[in-house]
Amino acid sequence: MTQARVLADRVLPGEGLAWDALRVVAGSILVALCAQVALPLSWTPVPITLQTFGVMFVAVALGARRGALALLLYLSEGAMGLPVFQPFGAPGAARLIGPTAGYLWAYPAAVFVSGWLVEKFAGSSPLKIAASLVAGQSLVFFSGAVWLAMAIGLNAERALQSGVLPFLPGEVIKTAMVVAATRGFDCTRRSDS
Repeated sequence: MTQARVLADRVLPGEGLAWDALRVVAGSILVALCAQVALPLSWTPVPITLQTFGVMFVAVALGARRGALALLLYLSEGAMGLPVFQPFGAPGAARLIGPTAGYLWAYPAAVFVSGWLVEKFAGSSPLKIAASLVAGQSLVFFSGAVWLAMAIGLNAERALQSGVLPFLPGEVIKTAMVVAATRGFDCTRRSDS
């Protein structure tokens, strides 16, 4: 059977549950660190962060299942009150029902989708890897805009203006950064097992 070996399998080349747990924890830590790089915007409760860079990198590095587990761990850490979310807004579990909750709740699904596509396109061109990441980002921004509209009562146009459009140029840059950062490692490759 042929399967994709993702970046983390080569950077941390060990087998078994303990190695997988280490990879999942490392993915969660990466997203938490990226979340700390944040810039508030005056017209929206959604700050600019490196969080989605971390989410996309986890998708490429860990693949679908382990990536989704890393983001579920990340959300659990935040719900327990650990300082893993971006520093603006309500603390702990309250963040998971606040204005940015839609983005947060979409992270595990987005990583799963992008990770699955990255695994499927193992060894593919940077363009296919970027397209895989855009699929996950689309889930994040759709969920975030819908939740933002419901949480603070915005219409669809205002939700797009406050929760999607200002962030698109940055997402293009972050996607390029993830592809460039992982391309040297040939993101994924096929191996027989």
